[in-house]
Amino acid sequence: MLASTEIKDTVQAQKDFFASGKTKEINFRKEQLQKLKQAISDYQDSITDALFQDLGKPKFEAIVTEVAYCGEEIDYILKHLDGWAKKKPVKTSLNFFPANSFIVLEPLGQVLIIGPWNYPFQLVIIPLLGAIAAGNCAILKPSEMTPNTSQLVSDLISQTFDPDYITVVEGDKTVAQELLQQKFDHIFYTGSPAVGKIVMKAAAENLTPVTLELGGKSPCVVEPDVHLEYSARRIIWGKFINAGQTCIAPDYLLVHRDIKEQLVSAMKECIREFYGENPAESPDYAKIVNSKHFNRLSEFLGDGNIIIGGETDAESRYIAPTLLDSVSWDDAVMQEEIFGPILPILEYDELESAIAQINERPKPLALYLFSKDKNKQNQILQETSAGGVTLNDTIIHIASTELPFGGVGESGMGAYHGKASFDTFTHYKSVTNRKFWLDIKLRYPPYAGKFKFLKFLFK
Repeated sequence: MLASTEIKDTVQAQKDFFASGKTKEINFRKEQLQKLKQAISDYQDSITDALFQDLGKPKFEAIVTEVAYCGEEIDYILKHLDGWAKKKPVKTSLNFFPANSFIVLEPLGQVLIIGPWNYPFQLVIIPLLGAIAAGNCAILKPSEMTPNTSQLVSDLISQTFDPDYITVVEGDKTVAQELLQQKFDHIFYTGSPAVGKIVMKAAAENLTPVTLELGGKSPCVVEPDVHLEYSARRIIWGKFINAGQTCIAPDYLLVHRDIKEQLVSAMKECIREFYGENPAESPDYAKIVNSKHFNRLSEFLGDGNIIIGGETDAESRYIAPTLLDSVSWDDAVMQEEIFGPILPILEYDELESAIAQINERPKPLALYLFSKDKNKQNQILQETSAGGVTLNDTIIHIASTELPFGGVGESGMGAYHGKASFDTFTHYKSVTNRKFWLDIKLRYPPYAGKFKFLKFLFK
């Protein structure tokens, strides 16, 4: 853990490195991305081992959701970076003739990236890719709640980059607080809304822009016209991957009354198919990150009626995949984001009722609708607001390099992934270049007799 003076020295060293101009070279940025891709490949087994130690994350899940995804993002950025970074000519008003205008894309400078514990590798690396692509220096602060992955990220980064360019600062919230007191050019935070407010308040002291990737209670609405088996499978997968510790996992189901019984039956069968009769013995089911979160989640099991699951083991931090029925909006489980393997089920009669219930609450990070009806799909898209939407599946909109990912309202601000990552860490500098071969005197005093020309120009 770095002392306060060491943090200040680290920040200053990066500012000096950025001032050298080296990071502005496109070839330099590409080289760093390629180095990072190779390092991730070399460290793959160590990454998956660390994720298993911290979260019990199955190797398949770790590779698909954390390792491979980073490689795909790097490839996408390398393919498009030259075009993204080019000076962009734009039209110039005739009023300023003779002149031309263009946009210069420049890095913000030095950025701070604060990562969460639920996907502790990729949720610090993916923002870093955007920072590198845009030409910035960066300090990474991984979550102390996943210490093995935090150490792994620190080792990987220190073996790959000059610390004056990119480095990792490990530690608890006191270290994060010390970092937030420093002057950065951008802060990128992924985590809870409560801590997001602290980050934003600290950033405001230095007028530092922020990207906040937060969370919320992401609803999943199921209409009667769906393919029940496929819908159940996709909902159960999206909810219980990483033991429900996913910011865009379906937080609760709003199921049409006519198909509730059939859907619940299909979901119960999917849980058994995925994780066996005793998920505690399944090699494909993760564990809760720590005792604090285990205890918080265990209290939710007292709400409503347990349809399936409900078993817990404090020593192994195990909570079975659980479906809850007969819950109300007043229950504790419906008052905050669950962030665990518990899925409350509510029912409705008309889609308008489901929409009203969603809109009475803060805008979620994700929203899911299962329906074949295009009119109902459009109705959901037009009458609700969410950071992102997947129709007839869960989670997968986050995996597209072509789609910006981010929240809205209380679920966050700003976006990243693909070009959105590059844009987040880039300043679009507007430039107009006036020529000397002509200088019309219309704009200069005295103004007498010029008003009729002014009306002509701006009509």
